Amino acid sequence: MNPNNDVLVEVQDLRVYFPITKGVLIQHHSGDIKAVDGISFNVKRGETLGLVGESGCGKSTTGRAILQLYRPTSGDVLYEGQSLVHASGGNLRHLRRRVQMIFQDPYSSLNPRMTVGSIVGEPLEVFNMLPPRERRDRVQELLKRVGLNPYFINRYPHEFSGGQRQRIGVARALAVEPEFIVCDEPISALDVSIQAQIINLLEELQDELGLTYLFIAHDLSVVRHISDRVAVMYLGKLCELTDRTTLYENPLHPYTKALLSAVPIPDPDVEDKRHRVILEGDIPSPANPPSGCRFRTRCYMKIDRCAEEEPVWRNVGDAACEHWVACHRVGE
Repeated sequence: MNPNNDVLVEVQDLRVYFPITKGVLIQHHSGDIKAVDGISFNVKRGETLGLVGESGCGKSTTGRAILQLYRPTSGDVLYEGQSLVHASGGNLRHLRRRVQMIFQDPYSSLNPRMTVGSIVGEPLEVFNMLPPRERRDRVQELLKRVGLNPYFINRYPHEFSGGQRQRIGVARALAVEPEFIVCDEPISALDVSIQAQIINLLEELQDELGLTYLFIAHDLSVVRHISDRVAVMYLGKLCELTDRTTLYENPLHPYTKALLSAVPIPDPDVEDKRHRVILEGDIPSPANPPSGCRFRTRCYMKIDRCAEEEPVWRNVGDAACEHWVACHRVGE
């Protein structure tokens, strides 16, 4: 993937390994959990890139590694051409103002001992953005922007519903005026009736403020609605990445086909004619992934080559629409 003026964030061969240790008094390194194992992609300015996959595939770890909440084992993350991985303390602090995160659980991501005003205003204090007198007005403005009563600043998180708490989390992320936000499954802990409200809020904020999102989720229908492009991840590796229309209408990787076949279609005639792909077996351990293609142990299209050789991450699309995929069977 060649960087250009439209690319805001570029991920280059990113790896995040968590060490496995054994022993009680003397611990020794016995292996690694390969949560993210060599992925490359970019996020274009002003777009929403959806990142989907099963639980434990490395989606959230990828998002946290991009923001340097987890330090990568190897690889690089470039923000407007500047390396976040190799940035010094002061420079990284400056770059972190421009990248923020909305966390998955609105119940545990807010400090129960802090008022809403303190939670939303803390980033302003950390980055010394406004004089203390003006912070209260800024916090009230942020609460109003996310659909909350601006006079709730003296209340505590337990006084709010789950959807309201997530709005507080959104306001906190917006406080330092970021350009790029990692949305780590921001609606998965919410009631279905509230999910649409948060999605609409994120879309409105993106239009108003020109934000760029990495949207991590399980719900493929939500991802199709909010994303411009979609990346599919399995066991620490990317399987496929292209624009949402191409992915949903012409998936190439067998894992993507299996995921999409599980999405219900509200048309009984179409639903009856669809071929349901049932994956057999369990997801292998990221501590001991299969040789060759990670998906081969559950793949219905596997051949001998899949066990011997890791598929290359390559673009099989054209200049009008890039279509990245990692599968030996594509293009045969």
